[in-house]
Amino acid sequence: MRRPPHRAGAGVRAAAAAAVLVLAAAGCPAGGEGSGAPGAGELRVLAGSELADMEPLLERAAEETGVEVRMEYTGTLDGVEQIVAGDAEDRYDAVWFSSNRYLNLRPEGRGALRREVPVMASPVLLGVGPDRARELGWDVGDGSVTGVAWSDIARAVDGDGLDYAMTSPAASNSGFSALVGVAAALADTGAALEPADIDGVTGELAGFFAGQTFTAGSSGWLAEEYVDRRQDPGDRPAPDAMINYESVLMSLEEDGVPGGLVPVHPSDGAVTADYPLSLLESADEDAGRDYGALVEHLLSAPVQEEIAATTHRRPMEPGAVPEEARGSFPPLPELPFPATAESADALVAAYYDRIRRPARTVYLLDVSSSMAGERIAGLREAVHTLTGGDADSIAGRFQRFYGRERVTVLPFASGTRRERTFTVPEEDPEPVLGDIRAHVDGLQPEGGTAGYDALAEAYALLEREDTGEGFASIVLMTDGEINSGMDFDGFTDAHAGLPAGLRGVPVFPVVFGESDPGEMEDLAELTGGRSFDARGGGDGDGAALDEAFREIRGYQ
Repeated sequence: MRRPPHRAGAGVRAAAAAAVLVLAAAGCPAGGEGSGAPGAGELRVLAGSELADMEPLLERAAEETGVEVRMEYTGTLDGVEQIVAGDAEDRYDAVWFSSNRYLNLRPEGRGALRREVPVMASPVLLGVGPDRARELGWDVGDGSVTGVAWSDIARAVDGDGLDYAMTSPAASNSGFSALVGVAAALADTGAALEPADIDGVTGELAGFFAGQTFTAGSSGWLAEEYVDRRQDPGDRPAPDAMINYESVLMSLEEDGVPGGLVPVHPSDGAVTADYPLSLLESADEDAGRDYGALVEHLLSAPVQEEIAATTHRRPMEPGAVPEEARGSFPPLPELPFPATAESADALVAAYYDRIRRPARTVYLLDVSSSMAGERIAGLREAVHTLTGGDADSIAGRFQRFYGRERVTVLPFASGTRRERTFTVPEEDPEPVLGDIRAHVDGLQPEGGTAGYDALAEAYALLEREDTGEGFASIVLMTDGEINSGMDFDGFTDAHAGLPAGLRGVPVFPVVFGESDPGEMEDLAELTGGRSFDARGGGDGDGAALDEAFREIRGYQ
């Protein structure tokens, strides 16, 4: 089944859909993103992408309260960036993320919120196949595993080869919450993490995250890909387990995973998403009134019961859970969250630069004649961002090349040009990052577009080296029809002849300029990757290309 290209740019990243979704039965204009004044009884909400499953409940809320909710989806980090930068004030009345904890670490974030009300909850947990849980000696009872600590999971990774999927902590709240929870549990200080605590537990964390075998930029895509791998393993078998929201883990069986994944409720606790619906300080009086009516509706007993039944999230009142389902939601201690933005940022930086498996990325960059002018300038700007050129923004600090990462730049036009490979050091990476910038700045557009020849060369390059246990991936950026060298069918045949391990290396095509979105999506599906739409919008192609390159980082 073909998935649509994921649109990057125009502020909509990690979204379940690449457009404004109008969540009301009545006709609400789906014009420019967040643009225009709100209509009577309309609430404009910037929301986390996983909240798309609330659409049916919000449609009924419109019927019962008269408040039409217009949701625009984004990744958590991107949403925080918009609020901290002041870009959300005129476009939205409220925000609705899985958690405001990271946002509230920043004075600009706290000051932007007038009111925040938790609506439901879901802890971030490990889910494991029931048979695998029994092999590990864990007791599977009443639909979950209890009596197991995060340190026990770490021992299962080290001693029993337990592997799992988890989202990127720099792009997704579920990955960030998991990183915080595991670090807090293993540090075992009983207090909020400090940078010194992170240094002291780096070795243990590296052992734990050695079990992470694939990643993603959103919890929804991670679950979708996990289901695909379980149903058709091919060259990309699903790991034993997945770290995600409890609600996602509980829905996997109905989504097509036989037996599902059993949530492990750690005895030492977890970090819980509480989904606070938050009114922005900039919202006007009408929006404030509509916000109050919507919150009251969502917290009513019938709606809370429906939330538990349809989304598997915990209601705010335990009594709203039907008695027969209460065993699925055992109480959990809450692990401490970092008390400062500096501690949180240090933890994420340590994860990428020192803790998790290193990335191995190959960038196939179209430098054909059609890239001349603004397009090659946009490409250079995108690479500048990945090499630390946007260190002032939250996203720029994390969606960059990481310590220990091997980066190959392979330009192509009518044929492939000489590749250059760079290894980013953990300490003092700037000289190497500067070399990458200078190399890309020196590329000159000329000739045709031999994209599939370049892909074949990228796979041959990876075959010649030992990629080890890292996260290997290929990014293909082309701005037009692939008109030189092999075609898609020829590449499909060549791909089928690769060793199984290489066939599992995903390609992330960037749909740009006049490139064929359908063909790029077919390429992503063939290789287990995801396509990203950078054809512009209000901000132009160059800005959209920068956004696409940033977002891909969550999948590498």
